[in-house]
Amino acid sequence: MNTPELPSEPKNETVSSEVVAALQRQVFALLVALIVVSGTLSAYLYRQTSVMGKDIDQMRPTVMSFATNQPTYINFLNHLGAYGQAHPEFRPLLAKYGIVPNASAATAPKR
Repeated sequence: MNTPELPSEPKNETVSSEVVAALQRQVFALLVALIVVSGTLSAYLYRQTSVMGKDIDQMRPTVMSFATNQPTYINFLNHLGAYGQAHPEFRPLLAKYGIVPNASAATAPKR
């Protein structure tokens, strides 16, 4: 009768089981949030991939046109270089866009 009363074990088990239940609910909520976020990211990346594929299909004729008309563009750049050698005030503009006047364009006979 003179023994002190110790806290009962079931009370501690109840508290710990409540904590475990709360942690389980939190983990479940985090897993649901992870699934939602990953699904949203996957949908976004799929959408971006399809939009980029359509953009590539639209640009393909322009790129092919450039490839077939490349000698015309090179000839135009050579004429710009020759013009830049004849007109020094035009050289900064050519330098801005990386067009370097070449000596062969300046020595070419004018038409």
